[in-house]
Order: sequence, then structure tokens, then C-alpha cells
Amino acid sequence: MEPIKISNFNLYDIVLNGEDEERASLNVVELEGWVRTNRDNGAVGFIEFNDGTYFKNVQLVYTKETKNHDVISAFKTGSAVKVIGEVVLTPEAKQPFEIKLLDGELEGDVFDDYPLQKKRHGFEFLREIAHLRPRTNTFMAVFRVRSVLSMAIHEFFQQKGFIYVHTPEITTNDGEGAGQVFDVTTHTTKDPFEFYGRPVNLTVTGQLHVEPFALTFGNVYTFGPVFRAEHSNTVRHASEFWMVEPEMAFCDLNGNMDVIEECIKFCIDYVLTACPEEMEFFNKMIDTTLLERLHHVLNSEFKRLPYTDAIEMLKEAVKNGHKFENNNIEWGMDLQSEHERYITEEIIKGPVFLTDYPKEIKAFYMRENDDGKTVAACDLLVPAVGELVGGSQREERYDILKAKMDKMGITEGLDWYLDTRRYGGCKHSGFGIGFDRMIMYFTGMQNIRDVQPYPRTSNNIKY
Repeated sequence: MEPIKISNFNLYDIVLNGEDEERASLNVVELEGWVRTNRDNGAVGFIEFNDGTYFKNVQLVYTKETKNHDVISAFKTGSAVKVIGEVVLTPEAKQPFEIKLLDGELEGDVFDDYPLQKKRHGFEFLREIAHLRPRTNTFMAVFRVRSVLSMAIHEFFQQKGFIYVHTPEITTNDGEGAGQVFDVTTHTTKDPFEFYGRPVNLTVTGQLHVEPFALTFGNVYTFGPVFRAEHSNTVRHASEFWMVEPEMAFCDLNGNMDVIEECIKFCIDYVLTACPEEMEFFNKMIDTTLLERLHHVLNSEFKRLPYTDAIEMLKEAVKNGHKFENNNIEWGMDLQSEHERYITEEIIKGPVFLTDYPKEIKAFYMRENDDGKTVAACDLLVPAVGELVGGSQREERYDILKAKMDKMGITEGLDWYLDTRRYGGCKHSGFGIGFDRMIMYFTGMQNIRDVQPYPRTSNNIKY
């Protein structure tokens, strides 16, 4: 009988969800993939096999009577193999089926110094072999969730009629006026900026470039890499990361928060549905409260709380004896993660939007409120993490925006941005989601370096 070439995923899908005739049609199958473990007890041998299409391994069983037994029993952990075998249903066992091998051949051997043996490896060690760590259970799960969550982002906005805009990675501005940019230069002994004829840098945000498209299409988004030259070696900072940045015309701050809440809930539901095995793994091995927290957010109404009220609540907490690392709570301060987490975990006990921040601690493009002290900004805080999303209604009034930019000395070079206020501008809003931090939240991983395929951080780049 000619074997059916099949994947791990399709095997599990047919065995667990297929009709009887589908299961019967499997019979003899051919698999290509990699050996996770191989143990030969003499009379019988067992191989944990995975081809990358599904989180769970397939168990391969062989005996001394199996063709090419000596070759199969010598398969090393990590080796690439092709095998042919019979599907045997095992509903009473730990796995729903196994493959009784009929034949096998080695496609790619591994050297004896292969670093991923059958034991638990620390994340710090695995960062040093980023090109191999996707083969471990944790990182196989992380990067599948990363892929699925990317699709969730696109599906959410595409279903709502948003236009996907590819904003540039090379630009002449630093977006938020913080100056933490990477210059783009050429290898020349004369003028390093000769190529463009002026200083240019890698983008820190796609927002400024995507705003003009909102004034044509109404609702748009950009989703791509951004770069920050910030010497920060915390578990939440990287010099290259991905941002999701939607922009919506004729939308105020309240409408903005509505879309944020809808987006986060859509993505949680999407990942829980598409990656049940991976999410169970994270809940068991990484963070035993993960699924409970995600379901709590999914089923919660996102509260809204003005920054000024939050400051008073934090002051009251200090007055009642709570100890923060920074106990000096004052209006106008930029809240730290410990303050954000206290608000969402102890006061609100669920997700909450903090709104109307002091204008001095927010970006120049945020709309100034009538009080002259605050701006129409919002940060979404969630339990266990703190800030997950930041957004604002943009300043659509030309005179006020230009005065802010003049004061900061950034008007020159951003005259095109001001044009969007001069030529048919309107109220509009948008937000940004740090995609890598979102993955951390969805998986329970505690270090941004462990959710990026090849992390770029200060004083550390290997690949």
C-alpha cells in the first residue's frame, strides 16, 4: 500500500475530529520531521517526533523486526528523519494514537555537541542559541502564538474595513521628540548622510506617517518594526520591536477606547481558540494564573478612570500604609509599573483605562483638553502587567499644534504633518500596542528577549 504523506497536525485532526472513514483511510503514513527523543529498550523503542505543524509530538514505535532497525535506533535527538508506519489508535493510552514504524531513514544527522538534549534548559542559556531554541517546547509555543497573534491583529482590522498601510522604516523625524533614534548612515569618509543629503534615522513610530492616510480612508493601521536607541536593559525594553498603530478619522477618545477594548478581547479569544495546546502549556509551565487572567479580561467591562482620580487613590493607599518603591505620589508624575499594577489589581480589580494625563508627560500630538492642563490620552492597564496599550485623540487644531511643535523645536521637517491640519483635517484618534509586550502578556513570558526571534537589546547583538 502506498503511504499517505501527512503532517503532525493533520494526523491529530483526523484522529481526534475526523469521521470513521477518514481515520480508516490513514492506515500507512509517511512523516518527515525531527527527533525530539529516542529511547530503545531492546525489545521495543520509542521516538518522540515532531514536524513543526503541531505542538504535540507523535510517538513512533519500533521493534527489532522493523526494517532498518539499526538505523532507526541510532537516530539522535535533533536529527531530521523520514519514516513510514501504520497508524494505531490508542484511546486508552496517554496519546490518542501512535505510529508503528515499518521503515525509516536519516535525512540529516546531528553532531555530538548538539546543545539541546533531553533536559530543561534555562532561558538565559537559550538566548545564546536563538537559532536553535525554537526547537524547545517553550519557544515552539511562543513563536506559534506570535504568528497566530499577528494574524489576529490583521483579521480584526481587516474585518472592520481598516486599510493596512506600510509606513517607512527610514525617516527624518523621531516621532515623539525624545531623540532616542538610530541614525542611518553610509560607509563614506566624507559625509555619512550623503546618500539622502540630510540626517535620517530609523523610525520610532509609524503613527505620524499613517495619520495622513486616515484623512483619506477613514480607518487605517500600520503594523511593523520600530527602533528605539534607549540604553535600557530591563525585561521590557528592546531596541527593535513591532508596533500595531491604528488611526481613525472622526473618532474621539471615547470611540478610541471602544476600539481598543474590542481589539484586545478579539485577540484574546482568537489565540485561545487557535492555540489551545500552547496556551495550556504556558498555563502549566510558565504562569499558572495565565488562563484565569485572560478569561477575566475577556469577560470584563473595561473601566475608565481619570488620571487625577487615580493619583488621589494612590495617595490614599500610601496614607493607609501601602509601600511603593516610589511613595512620593504627586499630580504630574509619570506613573511607574508598580502604581499601574496597584490601580488595576487592587483598586479596579480588572482592566482599566486611565485618561486625561498631564500634558507635560505626554507626546506633542495629543489633543489638549479645555482645562489647559491635561490631554485626551488613555492608557489601558491590565492585571499582572500594567500598561498594555497607549492612545489618544490627536490635536487637530492647527494653531495649538504648531505652537507646541515650535516650542519643542521640531516644526522644521514636519511641515507636511501640519498640512494634515491645514487641508481638510478633522478630529481623529489612534493607539499603539507594543506587539512584543502583548505576546508577553498572552503567554506569561517575563522577558521581551524571550518572545522575539532574534532580540536586539543594548550592548547585546549576536545575530
